[in-house]
Amino acid sequence: MQTSPRPYHHGDLRAALLARAEETLREKGAAALSLRELARDVGVSHAAPSRHFKDKQALLDALALVGFERMTSAIEESQADAGETFPKRLDAVVRTYVGFCLENAVLLDLMYSIKHDPAASAALREATRKWSEIIERLVVDGQREGEVREGSVERVGIPIFATLHGYADLAANGMLAPEITEHGLDEVIAFMLRGGAPDGRA
Repeated sequence: MQTSPRPYHHGDLRAALLARAEETLREKGAAALSLRELARDVGVSHAAPSRHFKDKQALLDALALVGFERMTSAIEESQADAGETFPKRLDAVVRTYVGFCLENAVLLDLMYSIKHDPAASAALREATRKWSEIIERLVVDGQREGEVREGSVERVGIPIFATLHGYADLAANGMLAPEITEHGLDEVIAFMLRGGAPDGRA
């Protein structure tokens, strides 16, 4: 005997759709996402998702937003227990970011592709700004402590983020040999500390 779909209480449907959408994204990719299929998967009418997402693009935007919020929250939490010194705080940011990338490679691709879309929502732009501010605060604190060379935050911070994102992307896409992956992150962190150090301390 077939059971009826589990009813969703008011306010739960959007979260249920996003959760199922992320599962589908991980399993099959963004092309496989369909509001009609999601409605069927969570047991609601095919029109019900339109109350929360006007179309597939709105759903993808919401997924990207959730991703940035989750990543930012994880990195902020890592800073609470990282210690007071710049090297320890940088270490925590790097390891948390790379860990997020490894666990959410497909979601991360979506996040960054939508981030650069001119039509990205104000909420998504705000979420990406908060993530960028973590790196900026880290650089400013490092400069204040004499651990990072002087200069504009953008000029000093871009090489740090480029190194971080580049390594994470290589690792998430399986492009690093196991022997590199084992100790590679330690070497990347050491490289970033040397590269950002004041003249004469690199």
